[in-house]
Amino acid sequence: MRSLRIKVIAFAFAVSAFLILVRLFYWQVLAADKLVSMAVTQRESMTTTVSQRGEILAADGFPLVTNQEAYLAYLNRPDLKISPKLAAQNLAPILAPSLDEVVVASETPKAKQQETLVLATERNLEERLNNPETQWLALKHKINSQQKDALGALDIDGLGFSSEQKRVYPEASMAAHLLGFVGSNNNGEDTGYFGLEGYYDLELKGRSGIVREEKDVNNRPILIGNFFDQEKRDGRTLQLNIDRAVQYIIEKQLREAIVRYGAKSGSVIVMDPKSGAILAMAAEPVYEPAFFSKYPGEIYKNPNINELYEPGSTFKVIPMAAGLQEGLVTPETKCDICTEPYKIDKYVIKTWDDKYHSSSSMTDVLIHSDNIGMVFVAQKLGIDRFNEYLKRFGIGKKTGIDLQEEVAGELRLQWSNVDLATAAFGQGIVVTGIQMVQAMGAIANDGKMMTPEVVYRIIGKDKELTIQPRVAGQPIDKRTADTLTAMMVEAVDKGEAKWSKPAGYKIAGKTGTAQIPIAGHYDQDKTIASFVGFAPADNPRFVMLTKLRETTKSPWGSETAAPLFFNIARELFLYWGIPPSN
Repeated sequence: MRSLRIKVIAFAFAVSAFLILVRLFYWQVLAADKLVSMAVTQRESMTTTVSQRGEILAADGFPLVTNQEAYLAYLNRPDLKISPKLAAQNLAPILAPSLDEVVVASETPKAKQQETLVLATERNLEERLNNPETQWLALKHKINSQQKDALGALDIDGLGFSSEQKRVYPEASMAAHLLGFVGSNNNGEDTGYFGLEGYYDLELKGRSGIVREEKDVNNRPILIGNFFDQEKRDGRTLQLNIDRAVQYIIEKQLREAIVRYGAKSGSVIVMDPKSGAILAMAAEPVYEPAFFSKYPGEIYKNPNINELYEPGSTFKVIPMAAGLQEGLVTPETKCDICTEPYKIDKYVIKTWDDKYHSSSSMTDVLIHSDNIGMVFVAQKLGIDRFNEYLKRFGIGKKTGIDLQEEVAGELRLQWSNVDLATAAFGQGIVVTGIQMVQAMGAIANDGKMMTPEVVYRIIGKDKELTIQPRVAGQPIDKRTADTLTAMMVEAVDKGEAKWSKPAGYKIAGKTGTAQIPIAGHYDQDKTIASFVGFAPADNPRFVMLTKLRETTKSPWGSETAAPLFFNIARELFLYWGIPPSN
């Protein structure tokens, strides 16, 4: 019996010793890193100072984007002395989102809408406060000083605040697609998305200050302990080429044109062809960056740089420029295939109005926007030279504009005869709006093509950088540019859009109407109407593209996009004090 007890005791000691060894192995081997981390956490303290995000200024120095002091409201759950239900009831009216921040049913009275938001916030807070695992709650980010004072007046134990900053857009939705917005990334950090906020995020956000030091049991610094100090660097400020007055003009005119012509959407770009400076850029529908979460995600993208479309007849200036540069045609060259519809393989190509001009010169081809005349030019060029000039004019590659989300489109790898023919009048080939503006800018700038630039200067305490104009290429020479400019002036003066042109001004330009490809075929009722040009033609101050999608009043660019171009041009002539040419 005694022997059995000894064996049991011995076995118990053995098991205990084994369990102790297993536990020691766990702490010293498997959990070693965790223990070291816990020791470091107890011994070291880290203080972070958040950097101030840089502002975005218009050309005149007016802030298009700035910062406002804001706060994070939080709650230490163990310090809460009142019930979660009562705390939620007191907090919800102040923390509930406003009607500006969320999408609600528009037919519901506003008072009822806000009441619904408060009740939803109250339920959410109570549920979070009742969670037994909750120790610390972030109640709401980016509250203003009035909300902070109202919360402080509640005198709730455990309620606290930490400083943050809130992005403010003084002009509301103006230039929204250019600016982008600031949201939170997966780590809850402020991050720029789209437009300038996205493209220049690293410049704008700066670098937080960090102080990490060892402390003793009394929380006093250990003078010979580990120490790390990263100095805070506030974000750099961007000063743009954007002229607020021009931006206002194009946005107002674009909104009015969309209503007038019943368009689904529209866009405008204004650029200085000599420097590449983007003076204004707009798109409709638009959103408010301060309340970006209210809007569907697809509206954030800037269609001027992100939307590929078939340009239609505005594209005709590019193959015409190529033909002139190569000496294959002159303004007086007669088209000998323009007498009737033209057949290529099994396809028949017609003019847009089914009218044919037997003695058309190349200038007449632009005046009448003659598709067959452009086939004539394209065939003289041939596929290889045609493709080469597309590349020279930047078609199929990004312009390099300093905005996030630019796309390029792709040129065909294999070209058939009919592909060449249709591309000559802007169908079966895709571009972005900024590509068309850059290409037209080359014609306005003596054949020299510039890189589009939105930012003029980057300003910081540690550096200041002025962005210098960049030449992207020279697809044609000055003589060709001057010749084509004169032809385009005639196209404006004698073409379909002449009735809406400002009197006395020389404007070089081209209208375009392109059917929209849907499910493998072109829809006759859905078009993109556009006009691209520059003025004054003899000393261009601006190059501009106006584009309207799916207009209902008229499908033609000459009756929609061209009047929009000319209405904007009138205001620009007045604003810049440009007198008529004659």
